[in-house]
Amino acid sequence: MHAFILAGGFATRLWPLTEKRAKPLLPLAGKPIITHIVEKIPKDIPVTVSTNAVFKEGFESWRKELGRENLEILIEDTLSDDQKLGALGAVSQWIQSESINEDVLLLTGDNYFGFEISDFTEAYSNGTPLLAAFDISDKNKAKSFGVVLLEDDGKSIKGFEEKPKEPSSTIVSTGCSILPKSSLPVLVEYAKKKPDNVGGIFEEFLSQKISIECFTFSDPWFDIGSFEAYLEATRELVGEKIVLEEGASLEHTNCEGSVVVGVGSKVNRSELKDVVIFEGSTIEDCNLENCIIDLNCSLKGVDLRGKMIREKTNLTSKK
Repeated sequence: MHAFILAGGFATRLWPLTEKRAKPLLPLAGKPIITHIVEKIPKDIPVTVSTNAVFKEGFESWRKELGRENLEILIEDTLSDDQKLGALGAVSQWIQSESINEDVLLLTGDNYFGFEISDFTEAYSNGTPLLAAFDISDKNKAKSFGVVLLEDDGKSIKGFEEKPKEPSSTIVSTGCSILPKSSLPVLVEYAKKKPDNVGGIFEEFLSQKISIECFTFSDPWFDIGSFEAYLEATRELVGEKIVLEEGASLEHTNCEGSVVVGVGSKVNRSELKDVVIFEGSTIEDCNLENCIIDLNCSLKGVDLRGKMIREKTNLTSKK
């Protein structure tokens, strides 16, 4: 088996945090989102991370810091969203260029999976596609996702509903699956028509009478596609705690909820509630709630709610 992680999106909904940084490299509870994923992949499974030329330097630096030997970075030669191969197109190109002839563990680099991937691979029946699905336990929330419809056995998939107005289930599709090597030619052909539609490959399998099994889990899962989802994931993983990374400090500061202070950042005489501060920032005499502060910012005497602050921003109150 070979793991392939899609990490080439431009994530415009999370700008300015992702203007110069790939979304999977955003810090989550003290380490990049993609690190949470890779650390769960069994050591004997080689990993290929697919990204684009804009983020090449960031991923190569991450790879060196991670230190996993059987991990490679595959660079797609694109500089903007309109040049991209498409997520499924990138998978297809890799399969063909590398002559992949083994099962593929396909993952999206901006999802957090609470379950153990070793449990997922153990649930795989050789030759049958396996899709990980999360029980969101709320039909109203399920409206925002692809809903999975199961047979009476609770394991075989009989269909899908894409962001339905009236969901038939609370089981939603996630960015984690196993594609048997026998199914890869189907993927390559489908990608010629729908290069952007990763989830569509499973509907294509059903249309070709290829059985699909479902691995249903209730462990935490987050599709980190928005500011709100990013903070929600942080609250889930950090809890009602303070995370101080190396060289970070808090002085004369009150904290509520989940607070993460990145490497070398300094906070003094402030009020923080559900705040993530990236590395190298200085916060003084501020009141921050539901905020994300990017690298090397300097904030003094400001009151902010629900804001993402761009890298190297300097804000000082005029009071």
